[in-house]
Amino acid sequence: MHMGTMAQKIEAKLRSAFDPVQLHVRDVSARHAGHAGARPGGNTHFEVEIAAAAFDGLPRIAMHRAVMTALEEEFADTLHALSIKARGAE
Repeated sequence: MHMGTMAQKIEAKLRSAFDPVQLHVRDVSARHAGHAGARPGGNTHFEVEIAAAAFDGLPRIAMHRAVMTALEEEFADTLHALSIKARGAE
């Protein structure tokens, strides 16, 4: 798997699921080398910042659950940890 593949998958999934007005996906795997879930080659730990109308009026936990549900396949692959900053588009 080449670098960036998981980030691209995450971005594509979140764009498809939520049509965000803002989306940033960062691979922060290098910060977690030697930690649980870290693997050579990275693609394990990510930060996501997302703003979407789909989240308008939802509590933070519901936004996080929606993002995690959208990425179930990626968690079954190499994705180990995800830091989520989600907000509505308002």
